[in-house]
Parts: sequence; structure tokens; C-alpha cells
Amino acid sequence: MSRRRAGAEESLRRLLALVPWVAGRDGPRIEEVCARFGCSEAELIEDLELLFMCGLYPFTPDTLIEVTMEEDRVWIRYANFFSKPLRLTPAEGLSLLAAGTTVLSLPGTDPDGPLGRGLAKLAAALGVNPDEAVGVELGHAPPEVLATLRRAAAEHNQVEIDYYSYGRDGWARRIIDPHRVFNATGQWYVDAWCHHAVAERVFRIDRMRDVALLDAKFDPRPINGTTRTYSPRPHDPVVVLEVDAHSLWVAEQYPHEGVEEVGSGRWRVRLRVSERAWLERLLLRLGPRARVVDGDASVGPAAAERVLARYGVSVKSS
Repeated sequence: MSRRRAGAEESLRRLLALVPWVAGRDGPRIEEVCARFGCSEAELIEDLELLFMCGLYPFTPDTLIEVTMEEDRVWIRYANFFSKPLRLTPAEGLSLLAAGTTVLSLPGTDPDGPLGRGLAKLAAALGVNPDEAVGVELGHAPPEVLATLRRAAAEHNQVEIDYYSYGRDGWARRIIDPHRVFNATGQWYVDAWCHHAVAERVFRIDRMRDVALLDAKFDPRPINGTTRTYSPRPHDPVVVLEVDAHSLWVAEQYPHEGVEEVGSGRWRVRLRVSERAWLERLLLRLGPRARVVDGDASVGPAAAERVLARYGVSVKSS
């Protein structure tokens, strides 16, 4: 990890902890704040300057956090928006509780302060115990593989991988320039420049084997910062599937170019398909609930015939 990034992460953790602590007090002394959160006065001032840009759209004065420093004291006042009551769904409330509890674990926070009291009320409303642990199990990614990829991303080393392509249904050795390791939708991924495809790609880490750190360096490229795990190519062919209401998860799970209701409980979903093998798997999962109405309609039946043939079942086309 670069020194600049490490400093930014440390500053963010400190801000998350000190904002509710300072806001809950009537102008604590700067010396007291620095001592509690383990920073110098210069670091504190630099952190607080960031707060002047924190707020909500349209970023008018009533939507921005206010910071006042006079002599040796500091005040933080929340935007007027935060005085409005929130209407949260249970899922939103649980997410807020988990995030707030994480902040309470940061050094310098006050478990009995405004944040702690607010989280206790939220937990009571949700009927949960905030001290209970919630286990989140991500997809299988060996620690040594994660460590290698994170080191490569931080030190800008190329990596050689043996990678299973779900779309092509095959293994291939690739050399990649890993930019970022992240998790999304329960899996671990790495943003990288692929020298095999000569393009940016997102790789699932549990589909890698023989991951080797190379001596060759790469120049880091800017990334968009999103956690989108798949983006179709502009030249990929479009396939239109007609599905029933039970199969509309396709539109929620995969990027698409439109969903249209056609009546009788049926819907049409426009998808860009990068690889035939991926479409075959999707059609096999959907079964008779879906049919191709624009594109190669033989993909699904041909895949089904190959599967049945492995079990010695003969299929005659009607």
C-alpha cells in the first residue's frame, strides 16, 4: 500500500470517529481532540478542512457540515437535513446499524456518546442485539492468492495466472496488471489490464490457479472505482429472451438493454452476450420458462442435447 493511500485511509478512519464525538460536545479544546484521536494539530486541521466539502445535493449551506474553529476550540454542526426523521426499511436499518457499530470500534469513539445511544435505539427498534456477530462468507479465495494480488496491486507488479473463463468454459494462462482487489456480490475480484485480451478485465479470484508474482512492473492506470463485475462489449451481439415472471431475476442479475412486458405474464429482456457458452448455461438454468425470440434460437436446444447425450439419452428433433 502506498504511503499516500495509507495516510488517506488513516485520515478517513479518524474523521469517522471524531465527527460524532466533537459534534456531541460544546466546543472541545483542539488539544483534547488531538490527544484523544492520536493526531497532530496540523493533521486535525487538514482533516477538518475536508468536512467543508461534505454534504448532500444540491450542496447548499443547509446541506453541508459546518466546522467552526475559534482560538483553541472546535465545533462541528451537522447539516439541517440530519435533523429530519428517517424512514428506513428493516434492511436499511440493519445496514446502518452494522456500519455504525463498525465506526464505534474505531479508536477514540465514545460508546456512550450520541452515536452509541442512537445505535442502541435503532437496535431496539429492529429487535436485534448489536453485540451479536454476523458472519459474512465470501466466495473461496485462498489467503495466499489474495495476499499475492494485493501485494502486486500495491507494488505495481505483473502477475501470471491460470484462469478459468466461465463464458468460454476453458482455462487459459494470462499475464495481468492488477489495479485493485475488491469484493462484490459475495465474491472476490481483481480489476486488471489483461495482456491476453489487450483490454481491461475483471477476474474472479476463485477461478484462478497458479498465481505467480512477476518481477516485471506496470504503470498504474486510472480505474472507474465501481464494483461492477461484468460489462458487455459494444460489439457483442444482442439476444432477446422472453421469460415468465419467475425468471425476471435475469434482468436483476445481469446488465441488460431493456425489459418489456408483452402480456400474459411474459417479459422480454435484451441482453448483450459475450460468449455462447455463457448463454447456453443461462438457457439451461431457465429451461422451458424462457425462449430466444431474437437471436440464435438453437443455442438452448443444442446445449440440452449435448448434456443429455452424456447420459446416453437420445433426443430427436421434432
